[in-house]
Amino acid sequence: MPNAVDIFSGSGGVTQGLRAAKWRVLAACDNDPVVAATYRANHRRTKFVEADILLDKTIDSIAAAVADQHVHMLVICAPCQPFSSQNRYRGDDAREQLIIRALSVAQRIDPDTIFFENVPGLATPAYRTVVSDVQKRLAEFGYVVTDPMVCDAADFGVPQRRKRCIMFAAKNQAALNAFRICNVTAPRRSVFQAIADLPALKSGEASETDVLHRARTHLPIAIQRLLHIPADGGSRKSLPEHLELACHKNKAKAFSDVYGRMSWYDVAPTLTTGCTDVTRGRFAHPEQHRAITLREAARLQSFPDSYKFTGRSGQVAMQIGNAVPPDMIRAFVPAFKAALAAIPE
Repeated sequence: MPNAVDIFSGSGGVTQGLRAAKWRVLAACDNDPVVAATYRANHRRTKFVEADILLDKTIDSIAAAVADQHVHMLVICAPCQPFSSQNRYRGDDAREQLIIRALSVAQRIDPDTIFFENVPGLATPAYRTVVSDVQKRLAEFGYVVTDPMVCDAADFGVPQRRKRCIMFAAKNQAALNAFRICNVTAPRRSVFQAIADLPALKSGEASETDVLHRARTHLPIAIQRLLHIPADGGSRKSLPEHLELACHKNKAKAFSDVYGRMSWYDVAPTLTTGCTDVTRGRFAHPEQHRAITLREAARLQSFPDSYKFTGRSGQVAMQIGNAVPPDMIRAFVPAFKAALAAIPE
């Protein structure tokens, strides 16, 4: 059974994906107490380090959790906000250095391979210096590293359009080549396949058996708008003039996804931390007059219903929106194994 370490773990999407593929996650680290509670509730056998990666003692704690066990892969999913196109401080955000700092963990625990996952912005020229620094630093530790590659979680069985940037590092070129040539795909899953079996809810209603399947209580004006938006992919373009938001008048292309419905037989749009708010994106249910619930959002991120999320509703939405989809990680496992097979023991 291969061993992994999960850095910037969040609520545990990477760990969930690896464990579903029969990997053992020895240690994980994050400094957010809310996600730490969720992680611990689901992955009790993993040693969780709740601390700031910038502190030397945190790296010591991760190394101590690993002890003398062999680490086949280190996963680094550094906070994505610094590399987002929406970041007003791009190029001058101290959080950009977190991905560099995480390499100190690699130096200490000496994994066979390293998998990086982040937003597509990391692959843009704006962050060429950061990527170059990662590659140079890892070369000093004896690793070869791919250039950034942009992929879509929808191509790996996640019922959601979610562009991500990945990089892979390994102890030799043969392992890197094996990772690259492995045909990592999974059949696409639609919104219908993911959530259609859940009980129908009206605004403000809640499931009696599922705490996450609770519809937000919408204002009457929001319900009126939703009543005018066609089912299965309709948008705010269908709103009569008297129901248009003042900020949208004569701006058909601006914020076009606001009040938009998901399409049943397509993947969902990219979920964000505002994924249960119809004013934050195309997060309205395909036919019911409400935003999607936290349960629906969790399924669209490929979390199983058995996964426990802790915190208030807004905190759960943030955890789901920020998560790495478990099924995406699980889909990459054959490529991880192919790379490991090319590394001499």
